[in-house]
Amino acid sequence: MIQRLQLEHILFLDIETVPQHPDFSDLDDVEKALYADKTRYLRKDEFTPEDYYERAGIWAEFGKIVCISVGYFNTSTDGKRFRTTSFFGDDETKLLNEFKNLLEDHFNRREHLLCAHNGKEFDFPYIARRMIINGVTLPQKLNLFGKKPWEIPHIDTLDLWKFGDYKHYTSLKLMTKILGIPSPKDDIDGSQVRQVYYEENDIDRIVVYCEKDTVAVAQILLKLRNERLLDEDEIISV
Repeated sequence: MIQRLQLEHILFLDIETVPQHPDFSDLDDVEKALYADKTRYLRKDEFTPEDYYERAGIWAEFGKIVCISVGYFNTSTDGKRFRTTSFFGDDETKLLNEFKNLLEDHFNRREHLLCAHNGKEFDFPYIARRMIINGVTLPQKLNLFGKKPWEIPHIDTLDLWKFGDYKHYTSLKLMTKILGIPSPKDDIDGSQVRQVYYEENDIDRIVVYCEKDTVAVAQILLKLRNERLLDEDEIISV
């Protein structure tokens, strides 16, 4: 099946998230109690809710998206090209609407697919939840209500790598290493995004990191198809 996919019909993506507020103290009393309850089993007795708040970005209920990077293949007479672009900033509603417009204007046909690493567990549901929270109507590609598994237009490179072993997890960093793909984690990794956003105020650095992850996902799919990896000059940021 993977060999039959047309690369031009796939939109690759990655998101970067942070806690909704810079500090735990910015939450009201109800939010603090809810966060403590949400994280109770993960924290155990090792961390207080305040100590654990730097990880709040991994939950759509307590985090927000600061960058969505996308990439797509464009094959022409002069060869294969992979183009990336990003929607980013402090205004989450705005970037979500911009991403939605891209889906509805350019990736709205039945054969179009979304692809991310661990996307089914993280990126796709996180975007959908944040859209609902922000009052953004779900685009068809993310509206999964009532759909059967084979009707969901998503590809997950982690799922492909599992080969049916549902207990198995392999990070994007590990996959790029073992498959001989240039690492997207050569500057920062996901655990540092909160610091870069809130303490360094360097959204451009986050965008670069997010786009590298998106390229890495595309490279993984190429490797799984036993195809040549993209050269650096074939990757274009627009």
